[in-house]
This record gives sequence, structure tokens and C-alpha cells, in this order.
Amino acid sequence: MSKISKEDEMLPEYDFSKGVRGKHYRAYQEGCNVVFLEPDIAKIFKDSESVNHALRMLMELAGSELKKNLTKRST
Repeated sequence: MSKISKEDEMLPEYDFSKGVRGKHYRAYQEGCNVVFLEPDIAKIFKDSESVNHALRMLMELAGSELKKNLTKRST
């Protein structure tokens, strides 16, 4: 029988009672991009839906200019 050290024990403040097993499994299977927002940006964009909406608006506004710049970098 192996001994469990104090470092391996869960601390009481960890609460997984409302956790959902496999909630993000499919997204990670498809591939996932993790982006860390600066605190001032995170105050405005509180979730991925708001970030995605803002980026789609930016893409629409930038239009062909954005596509031109992106294809320049890939060559």
C-alpha cells in the first residue's frame, strides 16, 4: 500500500460539487486556442462569446485589408 503525502491531498477550499465531467472534452478534441487577456481587456470581455463577437466585428470592418495582411505573413 502506498502512502499519500500531505502535498497530494485536496485542500478543503477546492469545491468541485458543481463541476461537470467532460464539459470541454469535445472542444479540446477539435483543438483549442488559449489566449490570456490583459486585466483591462478582461474587464470588458468577460467570456469567449464576447471576445469572438468583437473579433468577428473587427474582421468584418477590416475586410480585405485583413486578408491581405494575413496572406503576406504566410508566404
